[in-house]
Amino acid sequence: MIGSSLRNVLRMTVLALLWGSTFLWIAVALEGFSPAQVTFTRCGLGAAALLLVGRLSGGRLPRDRRIWAHLTVAAFFCNALPFALISLGQRSVDSGTAGVLNATTPLWSLLLGLAVGAERGVRPIRLGGLLLGFSGVVTIFAPWHDADLVGWSSLAILGAAASYAVAFAYMGRTLVGRGIPTIVLSSAQLLAATGWSALFLPVGGLHVPRVTPAAVIALVVLAVCCTAITFHLTYKIIAHEGATNAATIGYLLPVISVALGVVVLDEQVTVRMIAGMVVVLVGVGATRWRRTRRPPRTRLVSLPGPPGRPRPRLP
Repeated sequence: MIGSSLRNVLRMTVLALLWGSTFLWIAVALEGFSPAQVTFTRCGLGAAALLLVGRLSGGRLPRDRRIWAHLTVAAFFCNALPFALISLGQRSVDSGTAGVLNATTPLWSLLLGLAVGAERGVRPIRLGGLLLGFSGVVTIFAPWHDADLVGWSSLAILGAAASYAVAFAYMGRTLVGRGIPTIVLSSAQLLAATGWSALFLPVGGLHVPRVTPAAVIALVVLAVCCTAITFHLTYKIIAHEGATNAATIGYLLPVISVALGVVVLDEQVTVRMIAGMVVVLVGVGATRWRRTRRPPRTRLVSLPGPPGRPRPRLP
């Protein structure tokens, strides 16, 4: 039990670190490639990386048409659509605002879970943790400083967050728990997402990109680390902890992005940011808090015995 909990925490940590840097790599990649090209390339390279790992581990792609039908739907809502919306939105929305809007995924996931009956009897501490985590994200970035907060670009990123929530719930209900290894599911779904994203290429993706070393490196890191690895870890967390808990990791992304800005870019951190990060961590901890139940105490029952001897007592 302890080992399983440690593995889940490790998955969350690695996923938050990689996922938290996604907006940075997208911003750099967009300096040389269009949103459609970024979406198609990250899906294609990510699928190739997972297919190679799956092949080396002996995994094979599913042959059941129903599984592929579910994978196609999940690929649209979890990969092709949100990747394209985020790339479009970040053309005019800064990474801080994008982080706040993307962090609404846990709230969308909870609302969707309540609507379809996947979330029943939500405990007050968990609901409070979700709301507290989002308030911490807002505190970190203070998006009210952005005069262009309400616009099509912001709505695109908000739509991506809702799309992730739909995808996580769908993956949990139709794909997880079918006896298929997660490496096979993640590689097959990214392969389907590559097909979806190819349909976006005629819309601004057929022109010659402005290839620069920075843009190419950013695109490769985005595809392998921030798409292939994170997507596989997301499947693992959905399988072990459910869709809403997987979505909760979105609250940790601003903490990672602020930390990366301080360490890598030598950015300044304010008291407001530190307070927001503390609130986020407390909120995430509340969503994952589980009351431990003590095992029932064993009562001893006295049995009759010979006179003059102590009577034996059995549980």
